[in-house]
Amino acid sequence: MEAEATLQPLSSIAPAAQNNINAKFIVLDKGRVAMEDQHKTCLALVADETAAVHFQLWGDECEAVEAGDILVLKNGIFSYNRNSLVLRAGKRGAVEKVGEFTMRFVETPNLSEIQWAPDPRAANKYVQRAVVSAYSRIFPPMR
Repeated sequence: MEAEATLQPLSSIAPAAQNNINAKFIVLDKGRVAMEDQHKTCLALVADETAAVHFQLWGDECEAVEAGDILVLKNGIFSYNRNSLVLRAGKRGAVEKVGEFTMRFVETPNLSEIQWAPDPRAANKYVQRAVVSAYSRIFPPMR
């Protein structure tokens, strides 16, 4: 993986069509494994010290990744998948486990719970339009 200096905080990501996100985050929670087009998929809630986001796991990642794992994503993409805004490795990206349990994080804002709109000043970029929920509605906070 790339040197940690090239990693970006989750709070700086926005939806895009190209793979270019390099980030480090901790897995807070993981949903059930489902079959999608003959491939296993699983949604996880991940976070760093700036924001949280839903992360799409594929194939063997579904069993290999657990809550508490610290992952580094290289060349990831933040885009819509079946009407849900998720961070994922995509076809050209990669995810690697680099540690466990010891990482600062926040659960809000959750970037997957924000409505994004095309930037009127740049057609290929998106800007935040409205907050749907401050936290994940799929992985609600423990009370």
